[in-house]
Amino acid sequence: MIKRLSVIFILIVSLFANTAIMPVVAAPQKNTSQTSENTAAKKEEANKTLELKAKAAILIDAETGTVMFEKNSHEELPLASVTKVMSMLLIMEAIDSGKVTYEDMVPVSEHAYNMGGSQVYLKPGEEFTVLEMLKAVAIHSANDAVVALAEKISGSEEIFVSAMNEKAKQLGMNNTNFLDCNGLTDDGHYSSASDIGKMSAELIRKHPKVLEITKIWQDKFRNGQFSLDNTNRLIHTYNGATGLKTGFTTKAGYCLSASADRNDMQLIAVVLGEPDSNTRFAEAKKLLDYGYANYQMVKIKNKGEELGTVEVKKGVGTSVKGALKADVSLMIKKGKKDTIKQNVKMTESIEAPVKSGQKIGEITFEDNGQIIAKEDVVAVEEVKKASFVRLFFRMVVGWFGIGRK
Repeated sequence: MIKRLSVIFILIVSLFANTAIMPVVAAPQKNTSQTSENTAAKKEEANKTLELKAKAAILIDAETGTVMFEKNSHEELPLASVTKVMSMLLIMEAIDSGKVTYEDMVPVSEHAYNMGGSQVYLKPGEEFTVLEMLKAVAIHSANDAVVALAEKISGSEEIFVSAMNEKAKQLGMNNTNFLDCNGLTDDGHYSSASDIGKMSAELIRKHPKVLEITKIWQDKFRNGQFSLDNTNRLIHTYNGATGLKTGFTTKAGYCLSASADRNDMQLIAVVLGEPDSNTRFAEAKKLLDYGYANYQMVKIKNKGEELGTVEVKKGVGTSVKGALKADVSLMIKKGKKDTIKQNVKMTESIEAPVKSGQKIGEITFEDNGQIIAKEDVVAVEEVKKASFVRLFFRMVVGWFGIGRK
């Protein structure tokens, strides 16, 4: 009898002592989008195919961030009116958040009136709607209109520019500094092809309605008295072109962030420091053509697909199945689907309670040894914490082997 009580005592002590839980296998920070890095082999192959005069360039998929081509993509360069991509991003955020509406009136200040370069010749005291001003910016690259919008949204251009730089930090634009909202400043005002790709993709993904404006070829301003002609020639000449923004100053050269939507693929081609306008559009077209000819979006995994089982400690159930949290689609080179490697890493064990949808693992996708995408594996059902009595008898059963043959 004493021996049996001793065994029971040991079981109880073991029940409380056995609380160590195996950690989740270490994995990189979650990011369901593909990384923007390419292997050296891919870069070399693309560089041989695409010889550009641009000082810097990049071609990316707007949805996943996949980099298909890059040249000096992190070099800090003046970007002229391509700056207005960030301005439009903040304007669209203000509209979509309800801070302003398309119908709100925008007054013209002396400061806005004094802007040079491309403009719609606003006069102090005039008022136009947010939509009218936004069209002037997106289509005609109006410097005076974008300043008026900045003042409407933030109170002053200075405060608006601070918001531009803050947004740049949030997007990981580490080679960017804005000094104005229109790009007229050359010295100290810069970005990179990679950073421009990031803000362009953010604008397209989060505020797709802006494309209804950026792809307008011609429009009218001031009750039809002023013609708005799109500065982006590709809108008229390239199949699927949707935007996005041109730029030019003597120091920056000819610049462009060009977007297009074909075959369920939204691509962004950025070129900086081109020698002339024709080369700017020709090389952006060359980049877009390369992307559509060589890449495709492929669905690799379906949401809910079961990928493994994890042991549950101190739960009503002793295990829980893990399934993919979301669909996984990858932007990959055509014919390369079979080269993508998949690696599932599950937590070795977890203590109850377990919530349905709780992360219990991760799946990564590799191409040429490089992780290009990852997604969470989550519990398919809830596992409640077991009562003390249930745990005690489960331990007794396990100890004495009751039920074993």
